[in-house]
Amino acid sequence: MIGYATIGTNDFEKSRAFYDKVLTALGGKRSFASDRMQGFSGKGGAMLAVCKPYDGGKAAPGNGNMLALAAPSREVVDKTYADALANGATDEGAPGLRGDTFYGAYFRDLDGNKICVFKSG
Repeated sequence: MIGYATIGTNDFEKSRAFYDKVLTALGGKRSFASDRMQGFSGKGGAMLAVCKPYDGGKAAPGNGNMLALAAPSREVVDKTYADALANGATDEGAPGLRGDTFYGAYFRDLDGNKICVFKSG
């Protein structure tokens, strides 16, 4: 149902390099690009994009907003989380079960956007 999601950045080049590394285990690679936006696509068809805000203002994460990225396995959740932390992300919840079948990990990217990577089922 989701076609794409965008998250703001205040350092476009740093953010692109961060997601190059963090999305690798999920199969994410650079796709659509412009002078203010970089998209990353994988096998699922949806795109994640980092962008400089259109209005030229400062990018700021919303309170309560979170982007969730589906992983094919718990091992990929673990790897993506480790790659994020190794590249400057901050911990928002180590990998583990939440409920009976939801395995997730949480981090904030370089701009403070909250990201969950998960395997359900």
